[in-house]
Amino acid sequence: MSNGFSAARRSARTFLLLAGSVSGLAVAAGAQELPEGAQSDPLFGAQSEAEVPAAVSQPEISGIVRSITIEGNERLEPETIVSYLGLSAGQQYDRLILDQALKSLYATSLFADATITDRGDGDLLVRVQENPVVNRIVLEGNERVKDDKIAPEIRLAPRQIFTRAKARSDVERIVELYRRQGRFAASVEPLIVPLDQNRVDVVFDIEEGPKSKVRRINIVGNEEFSDGQLRGEIATREAKWYRIFTSNDTYDPDRSAYDQQVLRQFYLTEGFADFRVVSSVAELAPNKEDFLITYVIDEGERYNFGEIELESEIRDINADTFRSLIGIKEGDVYNARRVEDTIEQLQETAGLIGYAFADVQPQFTRNRDDLTMDIIFVIREAPRVYVERIDINGNVITRDKVVRREFRLVEGDPFNSFLVSRSEARIRSLGFFQEDLSIEQRPGSGPDKVVLEVNAQEQATGELQLSAGFSSFERFLVSGSIRQRNFRGLGQELRATVNWSSYSRSVDLGFTEPYLFNRNLALGADIYRRDINSFSFTSSGDRRTTYEQVSTGGQIRTGFPITEFWSSSVRYLLQFDEISLDRSTYFSDTNGNGEFDDDECNPLAAGRFLCDAIGDRTTSAVGFSLAYDNTDNRIRPSRGHRFVLSQTLAGLGGVKYIRSQVDADKYWRLFGSNFIFNVGAEGGFITGYGGDEIRINDRFFLGEPRMRGFDIRGVGPRVIRRRYVRVSGDYEGEGELIPVTDLITQNSDGSISLEDGFVVADLDEDNRQDDSLGGEAYYLAKAELQLPLSQGLSELGIRPSIFVDVGALWNVDFDEDSDLIDLPTIDSAVIIDGETVTGQVAGVQERFLGDTPKPRVSIGIGTSWNSPFGPFRFDLAKAIVSQDGDDEQLFQFNVGTSF
Repeated sequence: MSNGFSAARRSARTFLLLAGSVSGLAVAAGAQELPEGAQSDPLFGAQSEAEVPAAVSQPEISGIVRSITIEGNERLEPETIVSYLGLSAGQQYDRLILDQALKSLYATSLFADATITDRGDGDLLVRVQENPVVNRIVLEGNERVKDDKIAPEIRLAPRQIFTRAKARSDVERIVELYRRQGRFAASVEPLIVPLDQNRVDVVFDIEEGPKSKVRRINIVGNEEFSDGQLRGEIATREAKWYRIFTSNDTYDPDRSAYDQQVLRQFYLTEGFADFRVVSSVAELAPNKEDFLITYVIDEGERYNFGEIELESEIRDINADTFRSLIGIKEGDVYNARRVEDTIEQLQETAGLIGYAFADVQPQFTRNRDDLTMDIIFVIREAPRVYVERIDINGNVITRDKVVRREFRLVEGDPFNSFLVSRSEARIRSLGFFQEDLSIEQRPGSGPDKVVLEVNAQEQATGELQLSAGFSSFERFLVSGSIRQRNFRGLGQELRATVNWSSYSRSVDLGFTEPYLFNRNLALGADIYRRDINSFSFTSSGDRRTTYEQVSTGGQIRTGFPITEFWSSSVRYLLQFDEISLDRSTYFSDTNGNGEFDDDECNPLAAGRFLCDAIGDRTTSAVGFSLAYDNTDNRIRPSRGHRFVLSQTLAGLGGVKYIRSQVDADKYWRLFGSNFIFNVGAEGGFITGYGGDEIRINDRFFLGEPRMRGFDIRGVGPRVIRRRYVRVSGDYEGEGELIPVTDLITQNSDGSISLEDGFVVADLDEDNRQDDSLGGEAYYLAKAELQLPLSQGLSELGIRPSIFVDVGALWNVDFDEDSDLIDLPTIDSAVIIDGETVTGQVAGVQERFLGDTPKPRVSIGIGTSWNSPFGPFRFDLAKAIVSQDGDDEQLFQFNVGTSF
């Protein structure tokens, strides 16, 4: 867009190029050249054949060319113009030859006007007016569609010869661009600004107009399904005030054609095998702002599946072997999608067992009397085609071998469409290329050969992130990471991460070679240092740091495939843990020397579980994982399923335990592939052996972010600790033990009520603690539906979803509620009804809650966004089923850290 041309200048020096503007559906533009047959061009006022000056004025002309004189040329040499005429000295000519020479000049598109005059005695005078040269292209009036979107549609360019035909073509393309944007009221007025030396500036003056909205979608002929249900199936939407984040309420002819296919697919999956769209009409209102779309349909009759048969024309394939793959039953409602799925499954199975040339063709028989559809699936041998060559385009950084090793077939192999699709999914799962990656088939050097061509466009694989943010469970945090997923173009991964927050600090380094020695064997190593400050909750909801865990270690891992979808990995872990408490807070000065280094942990202050957990320990463990993964994309799957079974055995030195975990996910595309539905389940169990108990830091914890609707470590066993005070002094109930809580009950006479035999008093709320203990067994299930957005928001990486989480954490051994009254006492002051009462802290009651496998359930909505500031995730979740002791949290979000 340019403001370089003022209105005054345009009115003084700009000439209208077209007789009218181009707008809407009536796209109009002019022509410069003289076409065959000398058709007139009323729009541009081009000369017709009758208006072109005759070669000579005499009715009959003939002679021999003696000389040719050129006049009016500025840029072109006379010899060049003569060469275009096709005439030369000594050549005989007549009127027809001169007319043809004139047409030849116009055909070059170099001249705005040309005449040939016979001056007698074979002396020909050729007068020409050259077309101007384009100096620059200017766009004005475009606000909604930027210059960089319009420029590729314009064929005219600086230093090119200007012609009206080119301008007309450019106008048509610009208008078509606006139509694709839903702006059918847009008009384009091409103007020229004459300059010296026969140059011009070309100005496209654009009047964009408003978007043309779809105000109404009418469906005629539907009886089985309502208008609203059918409107919900198609992509086009009626314009509503609340549809501010979608562009599907504008009219798009391509989308309308797609909607017709969607309607057909919908009816075919509901048994209406004879369904057809009779007509589709889009009417534009006179104001060019509103569209009315009408679909006239013929539903036909609903069919059921009839007899289902399977035949094989390949000698080595027994049809009975494949019969179990057919899930269609006689009497079921006819569903074309189930037929397609059956064909695909039969072909895939035949290909996997070595029959690359097997083809499955369904034979349909409509029984209109009883409205059934008989189907015979015929397995026959397809034409033998072999892969001649595999070409890879677009890999600038990634080496060819990185792409080729993901192919499930090589040059010379029999062509197999299933293996080609699988290869495409594996290449896309690398994450090195953009989503429009495709493998196309081109004819080879012979009829039995095919060339596979990978068309890819690389995307950034290096990540450098420096971010600061706020997490609902780690408070303020900063993070720095560098990661290269395609190191040296070899597919290697190299990473380094540093994180710091109020409760944790970590440094992680890792390297992975996915194909060691060019074999399908992955090898990786990690080293790390992680400092974690655990915390507990006071009765006021504040967090208080309890213990600090410093973990230093590393692991070596290797993985290898077993089959196309099955893989396995083995790992060895060596980790040194140091768990400590603040001695001045949680240790007792039993010897009275004012120092705590040589004293013992005080269960009265820290709790028995924390006192048992402190110390230095070593973990030396081996583990393995067995995984099945046939998802279409490992990074952002939309179909397929994934299963992982893993076990870890610790006991080669230090602590001894066996940890087992299982994790499974299933993905579907729903409602025309616009929705992605995911269900998942996972569970784990850990047990000690050789007399070792499971330490608190080796247990499982459950809560945010894995189980939404609950705070971090908000699910499962926990201990609530309350201190007691033995009251002394002049006060009713002197000598009684008073459990310290935040509850005070005062009777009308001013006395204090008793609760469970104890006077309830009010002491500092921080004296009531809530510690999560973790668990030795857990399960977690989820169901999540990712919702579609407009193309623009989807390209920004925004993914909203609705979800349900169900889980539990349990299995910790502890005694029933107990009073630790015999521990050392210290003086304290208690405020009861505003009166200070002197007492002694005599003990702590530890109440254990939440150790149950009963399910916790939460529902909610969430959105993830790969923002310029780093990954962002927020969840609004409500716990609808919880157990005693669980900590709930309605809103959770993370910015600047992975989740």
